[in-house]
Amino acid sequence: MDIVEVFESEGKGRGLRASRELWAGDVLFVEASYAAVVFDSMAANVCHSCFRRQQKLQRCGSCKFAQYCDRTCQRAGWEEHKIECPAIKAYAKVPNENVRLAARIFWRQDKEGGIVSDHQLTSIDDLENHISELPDDDMQQLKIDIHNFLDYWPRNSKPHNVDSISHVIGVINCNGFTVSDQRGLAAVGVGIFPNLCLVNHDCWPNCTVVLNHGNQSAVNKMYHSYRRVELRSLGNIKLGEEITVSYVDYLNLSHERKRQLKDQYFFDCTCDHCTHGTKDDLKLAGAVVEGVPVPENQVKEMTEYSLEMLQKREKARMAGNYHEVIKICRECLEKQEPVLADTHLYQLRMWSTCSEVLSYLQYFGEAATYARKMVEGYQKLYHPNNAALGLATMRAGVTHWQAGFIEIGHGMICKAFSILMITHGATHPITKDLEAMRQQTEMELRMFKQNEFIYHQMREAALKNQPASMQNEPVAEGIKNLFRRK
Repeated sequence: MDIVEVFESEGKGRGLRASRELWAGDVLFVEASYAAVVFDSMAANVCHSCFRRQQKLQRCGSCKFAQYCDRTCQRAGWEEHKIECPAIKAYAKVPNENVRLAARIFWRQDKEGGIVSDHQLTSIDDLENHISELPDDDMQQLKIDIHNFLDYWPRNSKPHNVDSISHVIGVINCNGFTVSDQRGLAAVGVGIFPNLCLVNHDCWPNCTVVLNHGNQSAVNKMYHSYRRVELRSLGNIKLGEEITVSYVDYLNLSHERKRQLKDQYFFDCTCDHCTHGTKDDLKLAGAVVEGVPVPENQVKEMTEYSLEMLQKREKARMAGNYHEVIKICRECLEKQEPVLADTHLYQLRMWSTCSEVLSYLQYFGEAATYARKMVEGYQKLYHPNNAALGLATMRAGVTHWQAGFIEIGHGMICKAFSILMITHGATHPITKDLEAMRQQTEMELRMFKQNEFIYHQMREAALKNQPASMQNEPVAEGIKNLFRRK
């Protein structure tokens, strides 16, 4: 941890600052989770050791709750599960994720103490819990979790008082980090990373956090990597400059970001982008048609209409009615595009959903059109090295390749690769997959330029010989908020 140091950040409490100059893509630190659990809703579909999503998992024969890829993952996760397993059996049911995570934290504290390595900069006991600021509903849920914890906690384990239990659950509520699956695209669990909790927020940060589970396929558990986060620099950071990350997605209006931060993290954001409402005008802008801006009243009416359609779209998506989702998106976009700018938030959200669902239904040509428009809008709003921009560009590039637009697809994949090399690094599974895709499209592009007719013939023949398969089912959102939303 010689790259960062703890200091008192004015108006923010403790924070981290750079102890030497840094460049884009530099790794400031790597941190394994102090403790982590799979979400209640994902418990049957995700390995409880490596957090990999699998179709077939092997269930723990004793508690019948924990699921694993294979015996290697079961052995790798045994250290965390060996006390939890009989506790679940004795409790006769499975407690919620907050209680399970709190128990894992206490078991590790009781065995190893609050500081488990020389690189850990703070302990769980020193993290903020914000219990005194909880609204009534959250306070009621906290009391329920404490009651359930006391029932669940084994009688032969070291007892803990209500104050210490409430502190740990409070820490989980406001510092629990969203743990992704092996692809880094879907939230599947929650963990505590003490060093990461010291990094303060900025809506336009100089660093990003990525989960890199490393090697999860080793046969021997000695070489089996554990859940870990990497803090990576997005650009040049000067000696002594504060290290910041964004707790929430920048693709929201400044007042909405401030509300989210106040509700979950209990502070008022005073960053430059919130203070000055930077890019808020672009996020609600109207189109310019033949050099003439669309009147404000039309933009306002279309914004209200778009919000209603987004709510209808979400209901259809939640019901899994994807053809209805497409119908809603097409109807809305037909009215939005002549009135709203390509940076308007609601139009960007429609483009995003429409391109993803169309790809899932294998309408790649239309999906590519919407994906390209979405990326063009993102480029005007996001930091050029933002991970969400890189992932969106990657998705758009792959969609163009699937549609047969090899030149545009290859260009987008190369652009995405340059971003993800900074935000994710060369060893991340997504970057490795993208590098393979980059080489594939580069080879196809050379073939295309040599003889376009033969290229399309070979492509059609390959597609005919390949059985039709559905894409991954669309998810609500990618992981854009750092910490878990309650």
